[in-house]
Amino acid sequence: MEDQGNNARDEVFSKRVKAGKRIYFVDVKSTQGNDFYITITESKKKFDGQGYVKHKIFLYKEDFNKFLLGLNEAVDYVKKELMPEYDFDMFNHDGQQEYIASPAEGEKYDETEG
Repeated sequence: MEDQGNNARDEVFSKRVKAGKRIYFVDVKSTQGNDFYITITESKKKFDGQGYVKHKIFLYKEDFNKFLLGLNEAVDYVKKELMPEYDFDMFNHDGQQEYIASPAEGEKYDETEG
């Protein structure tokens, strides 16, 4: 009998993003067929302090571009239309950029790790 724990969902990359009382995990995983997908997990402490509540989404390669487009559009709308005066950078307590927005056409990503 095969070990089902390792061959179905091998983690090949993981990024932990601490955001206040929440922690987000962005993981790249591989399948048995050497395909890749991303899981995004939100983890936050339960109100009683006993354990964590986790919410997870799976993002498949054929949806990467559409997901990023939709996410960036929603974030831009909040920042520019709903809360243009709000200082979103005040949450970067460590002084480093934790989130990298999608670059405008012709620009490149900032590869600096947070």
